[in-house]
Order: sequence, then C-alpha cells, then structure tokens
Amino acid sequence: MIIVGLPYSEQRQMTMSEISGGSPYGASTIAGPDGSRMPSDNELAMARFQGNHVAKITTALIRGQVS
Repeated sequence: MIIVGLPYSEQRQMTMSEISGGSPYGASTIAGPDGSRMPSDNELAMARFQGNHVAKITTALIRGQVS
C-alpha cells in the first residue's frame, strides 16, 4: 500500500487567512458538529490537487519510474 498525501509544496494547506482543513496527510474539510458547513474553495482546491498528485504518482509507478 502506498499513501500519497499533500506535499509541503502545496501552499494552500498553510493558509492562515481562514479556518481550513488539509494537512500533509491529505485533503480534508471541517464540517462542524451538525455537518452544515460545506467545503471551502481552498479545501476543494486541495482535494483536486491531491487527486492530480495521486494520478501522477500512479502513472509513474505503472511506467516503472518510481521505486
């Protein structure tokens, strides 16, 4: 099993201008106790970035470029 999180180069996880999920372990959101909060644009952008990052790592593994 390979775990692919958000690299530290993904600067959106470091934002201090708003409360936001996301960490080097991966994209996430803060939903609140009743689930009423929807993911922010920042959280959605991190999720898209992580999806693309996982796809690139997978492609490299399939092609034998990563050991």
